[in-house]
Amino acid sequence: MRKLLLVLAILASLASYAQNTVNFIVSDEDENPLVGANIVLKGTTTGTVTDESGKAQLNNLPDGKTTVEISFIGYEAQQLVLHFPADNGHTFEVELEEGEEIEEVVIASTRSSRTIEDIPTRIEAITGEELGEKAAMNSSNIGMLLSETTGVQMQQTSLSSGNMSIRIQGLDGRYTQILKDGFPLYGGFAGGLSIMQIPPLDLRQVELIKGSNSTLYGGGAIAGLVNLISIQPEEKADLSVMINQTNAKGTTGNLFYAQKFDHIGVSVYGSASRQSAYDADEDGFSNIPKAKSFSLNPKLYFYLNPNATIQFGVNANVDDRTGGDMQVIKENPDTDHVFTEANESKRFSTQFQFLNQKDKSSFSLKNSVTYFDRDLQIPDYQFKGNQLSGFTELLYTLRKGEDSDWQLGANHYFEQFDEDLLGNNEDRSYTHNTVGAFVQNTTDFNEKTALESGLRYDYDFDFGSFVLPRASLLYKATDKLTMRLGGALGYKLPTIFTEDAERLYYRNIQLLNNENAKAERSIGGNFDLNYRTAFFDKLTFSINQLFFATQLKDALVLRDGTNNDSYFENADGNILSSGFETNLKFTYSDFKLFVNYALNNTKLKYDNLNNQKPLTPKHSAGAVLMFDQEEKWSIGYELYYTGWQYDEAYDRKPNYWVMGFMVMRHFEKFSVFLNFENFGDTKQTDFEPLVLPPYNNPVFPDIWAPTDGFVVNGGVRIRLL
Repeated sequence: MRKLLLVLAILASLASYAQNTVNFIVSDEDENPLVGANIVLKGTTTGTVTDESGKAQLNNLPDGKTTVEISFIGYEAQQLVLHFPADNGHTFEVELEEGEEIEEVVIASTRSSRTIEDIPTRIEAITGEELGEKAAMNSSNIGMLLSETTGVQMQQTSLSSGNMSIRIQGLDGRYTQILKDGFPLYGGFAGGLSIMQIPPLDLRQVELIKGSNSTLYGGGAIAGLVNLISIQPEEKADLSVMINQTNAKGTTGNLFYAQKFDHIGVSVYGSASRQSAYDADEDGFSNIPKAKSFSLNPKLYFYLNPNATIQFGVNANVDDRTGGDMQVIKENPDTDHVFTEANESKRFSTQFQFLNQKDKSSFSLKNSVTYFDRDLQIPDYQFKGNQLSGFTELLYTLRKGEDSDWQLGANHYFEQFDEDLLGNNEDRSYTHNTVGAFVQNTTDFNEKTALESGLRYDYDFDFGSFVLPRASLLYKATDKLTMRLGGALGYKLPTIFTEDAERLYYRNIQLLNNENAKAERSIGGNFDLNYRTAFFDKLTFSINQLFFATQLKDALVLRDGTNNDSYFENADGNILSSGFETNLKFTYSDFKLFVNYALNNTKLKYDNLNNQKPLTPKHSAGAVLMFDQEEKWSIGYELYYTGWQYDEAYDRKPNYWVMGFMVMRHFEKFSVFLNFENFGDTKQTDFEPLVLPPYNNPVFPDIWAPTDGFVVNGGVRIRLL
């Protein structure tokens, strides 16, 4: 009998052990349910995940004291101490606060100053640690920073100068507008060498809009827009120095200082680089030109009162580069070794802004003036000129209630190119004078739906009127799934400064004006889905799927003339760029895995053609695995694939792979880094020569693969304050 009672007592105890159940409702500070929040018994792997309504249940809990941890990516974790059987059957409402380490990305390019999650326009932002890592990989310019973005291609246009042009979704670089803090400083003749002359150390974030955005910033943003956002002074001083050395004989030094005082702020950025000519494939011609470059960008901020600020900055860049025959660069020419390409350029600009911000409205006045001078020389030919450009804008922003923003503005663009007449060159000087006005509204219809729409009217004194509507719709289907749909019109005023003309050194190209060329026009749209979720304790997953299409009408095409010259004309058909981009992101603890794929179907639909655009890979993909241990280590491995493509003669070129590895160690006051770029040593000369004879008057094939091969760079970034 005693044994029977003991067995019954043990069974009753086990039944009691298995009967404890507890419920949770997890939300954020605004009482929105958090889907996929992790609820785990501390010290174990036992747990559960909240459902679509933020609810979860734990069963079969033992009697006694139990500690439960509730966590969600981007929020501060909470711990609850439960006592059973007293808490059996209870429901606990848990409100998680946003973590201090998660910084909201506020977007400036759409002028509405909303966070990136709440803007209907699809925007990609490069911020924080990622920006710092890219700056370490190439501290002399932003080329690498942009080239590793899905759907973006850095097209090298010259072996001798190393000049690059940014292509977004298969469209030439002249269709992308590059801004610095909202100022259009790079365009026309001043767009030459621009990517090579923008160092990245003073940048807080980089914002990229793919597709037409001419409504806000005028002509030129047919393929997309890149806005480089500078670091603003804060009360805590920021003083840092970066020194970078490559095995390809390149040295770069950068310095940045910023600090805010009571009524004044200051920032100073300086960069200097020196590069010796480097012949990676030992064919006697430089793969990286000999170069010296210096940049200085001081800014002053006057805080008139808590609402009003005046900002004034000056930017100066001097660049001297020479590439070509290594024997000539080393100052030992002879009759068989005479070819070099020399580029001397000077870029000076000013930026002024007055900003008055109140609770519900703001007013700003912007002005910039840019002077660019370039002297390009090859044997028996010289192209030289300068461009003066200006930009002035008035903008008024009004917030109506909590759900609607209005932006009303007017601006004036001025671009004057003056060519120095040398030899038998035809004078191809021109002036563009454009005035415009725009209005934009962003309205939240409810918690799930928002619409951003706008209209611009531009009038150019030579090319007439342009009406540019734009609309983007945001729909938050669930906390996990977001959708965006957008479309816009765009235009581009014609100039001789195209990638095709750059390859010819602008030699024997006829005058271009409104009598023999029309403005290029476009219509484009995109649709994207963004889904993110969490699994278990530390694993998160997100996917962004983008579909896009842009049709370019009256594309400016360079033709061969009858007298060994070239001329531009508008194509008799369209260029159609369409495709999709897939971006996957996995995070687990300190590890991040990024996987991307882009299908870029850019068709030339003129001259009875239906061909893929030359030098535009149809398929590209990449994967990046990062280990980021805060304030200790940043380690990354990269693998990129570029599919087949055609050169300008429509000869098919093979695909290739490029790999990279970077390691950075962070200490309290400094970081050291080492980067192995293209350590598989993939070069175009693995497939075909980069230089064809005769070498005293060489022919350079189209560039479609890396030219400099395996390059190692390393250095140190010191935070002095």
